[in-house]
Amino acid sequence: MESQHKHWLPIFLLVLLIALAGWYYSQNPPVTASATEQPVTVLELAGPAADRDAEFSGLAWHGETLILLPQYPERFGDGDGALFALSKADILAAVDGTLQTPLEPVTVHLNAPGLKESIPYFQGYESIVFNGDQVFLTIEAGEGTDMHGYLVTGKISADESEITLSTNNVVEIPLAFPSDNHADEAILIEGDSVLTFFEINGADLNSAPAAHVFDFGLNPQGMIPFPNIEYRVTDAAADSGNNFWVINYFFPGDTDLATNHDPLIEKYGVGPSHAQHPQIERLVEMTYSPEGITLTDTAPIQLELESDDARNLEGLVLLDDKGFLLVTDKYPSTLFMFVEKP
Repeated sequence: MESQHKHWLPIFLLVLLIALAGWYYSQNPPVTASATEQPVTVLELAGPAADRDAEFSGLAWHGETLILLPQYPERFGDGDGALFALSKADILAAVDGTLQTPLEPVTVHLNAPGLKESIPYFQGYESIVFNGDQVFLTIEAGEGTDMHGYLVTGKISADESEITLSTNNVVEIPLAFPSDNHADEAILIEGDSVLTFFEINGADLNSAPAAHVFDFGLNPQGMIPFPNIEYRVTDAAADSGNNFWVINYFFPGDTDLATNHDPLIEKYGVGPSHAQHPQIERLVEMTYSPEGITLTDTAPIQLELESDDARNLEGLVLLDDKGFLLVTDKYPSTLFMFVEKP
């Protein structure tokens, strides 16, 4: 019997070593060259848009003007409040350093009479996109896990001073599953379709994620498959062809979204600063076809982290071929940022 124990002991130790190695790997993903980390440049804002209470939730280009969407426009100005606007020329000057003063967005009045009051437990606007002068916004509403998402459209005036929403044409976006404070938080235009994306698409929580498809009249056109991707998807931005990028963000306080199985980390590893901090802040490239949305083979762009203070990234656009513009909500403060493309 003792000799049999001696025979099995090395095998037992080997199995234990393999198990421990697997656990360590899951807790300490590899730092690899393909896990690109890009530095973040904060572009200073001035005026009301710089206030933490701006709580931005989306970005979108209208021609050469960037529109910044506060979650609660009524905090700014009279009536239904306002959005904000910056010229691309000023942003480019701030990025290349020729503009030495802070960027001060101008207001864009919002005209949406009765819309907020017509939606029970209104929680604000979550994303924005333009098709010419037509604008589309998603709305989040609800209480606890009884959440609802909505899509609304409208027009921006020729001088970009006002956005008027069609308050008689608001459609509900069916949610993937009940989840506290989660709805369709990203929006994109592809061809003649408006696509909206649910915030939670991790494999353990959402076994069959899908994008909702609408025409420009807000008529539902069904759903198409969306890839399983862990954590939160908080905005989307079109790139060249049918490719686009999404913000993919993990706040350590979201314990229900934590996982030891992140396929993107397992494939590409993590960059040096991500190995030192608990949050995940990255941009992930996807591609669209009418049959569905898939991940590309491009490694995620991880944003260089400076501390454990997670930046709640809520808005994303491309800045020509230079890189990305991002904006946070109020955590840790209002941050308007530029990230160069690798």
